[in-house]
Amino acid sequence: MTNTMIEATNIVKTLGDGAGRVEALKGINLSLAGGELTLLMGPSGSGKTTLLSVLGCMLSPTSGTVQIRGRSTTGLDSEELAGLRRDNVGFVFQSYHLFPTLTAAENVRLVLDVRGDRSPSARLKAVAALATVGLSHKAHAFPRELSGGEQQRVAIARAIVGDASVILADEPTAALDSENGHAVMTVLAEIAKDPARALFIVTHDPRIMPFADRILRIEDGRIVSDQRGGGHIRAVRALKYAS
Repeated sequence: MTNTMIEATNIVKTLGDGAGRVEALKGINLSLAGGELTLLMGPSGSGKTTLLSVLGCMLSPTSGTVQIRGRSTTGLDSEELAGLRRDNVGFVFQSYHLFPTLTAAENVRLVLDVRGDRSPSARLKAVAALATVGLSHKAHAFPRELSGGEQQRVAIARAIVGDASVILADEPTAALDSENGHAVMTVLAEIAKDPARALFIVTHDPRIMPFADRILRIEDGRIVSDQRGGGHIRAVRALKYAS
């Protein structure tokens, strides 16, 4: 039985006013299931980041509905949306967004601090999340002491430490070389096996397609194709990260 983590129905998003008004999303329908890694691909300006922002409750749709774990975002004020996002959505960005004066463990623990969890167990949760991405030995390292791939894995640990049911990643491999990109995608693919978590990745990077369970393509604000990918088995068997 499919465990739906997020459901978008007839999403329209208009940006700008007057002559600059643009319909960035045009009736998007999308369901993301737990245990799957979904890629969203398409040209610049096609609506990829706008859709990710709507799914992550950072932008409200002009019309249509978004449900996260069965709870609709319709009618929620900014504080309620922030709470829904905080409790259910983890974000991974191209530029990592780590605080340079905090250690890896402290950067991960920030998510728990925001939730008000400052208990001794919060530190253990942060270290456990770092272990999940293979960086328990870097818990006390500062971002400047980490490679780009390691910084991105810290960002992934931060996204999962609060048990988010949806992980949204915006170009997570764009700033990485092939080796580090492969390492980051291997981590994400492993995390995506959890049936209680859906991963949604916006990307231009064709090298990560072998890791996907599902590949969506968007053009001019509309999803134009929805195909099954090779998924984790194909990724594990891959001999190299295609260049």
